Amino acid sequence: MAEPAAGPLHDFLAGVGRDSRGRLAADVLGFSDSELEAIHDYIQWMFPLPTPSAAQPHSPVLTQSEIEAIRADPHSVETLKMAAERMLRFYRSTSWWLTSHDHNHLRITRIIRSLKLLVGTAEARAYHTSILDIHEAGGGIVNGCSLQFWHEAASE
Repeated sequence: MAEPAAGPLHDFLAGVGRDSRGRLAADVLGFSDSELEAIHDYIQWMFPLPTPSAAQPHSPVLTQSEIEAIRADPHSVETLKMAAERMLRFYRSTSWWLTSHDHNHLRITRIIRSLKLLVGTAEARAYHTSILDIHEAGGGIVNGCSLQFWHEAASE
């Protein structure tokens, strides 16, 4: 029998819990590119952090016990990896975020930080490199501040 989840974020990433709108992680992974762009409350669930979200202040915040449980749970780690790959496909197939300022730049920082915290430095750095490759191929017009945040998130 599986260990009980450590909290709502662990439940969600483990595939047994629902977010505040009743969605499973699998539902979010199935979002179209348009849904990923238009819906703004999934990113805090898919890529949680131990700090409150300014954009979604009612989203749950990781506790230390959840961090440890997620790291130790192969299903949760796999969900995070699938979510990162889905977001990379989104960023590769869309270009509206390739501008000087866009809310997706904040999402990218969150993704890198969450991957580093919950999956590991190598995964975070690989994601960062992939994003930079997409950015360069798109003309390299993201603002320097966002690029610095991404770098710091991958390097912390």
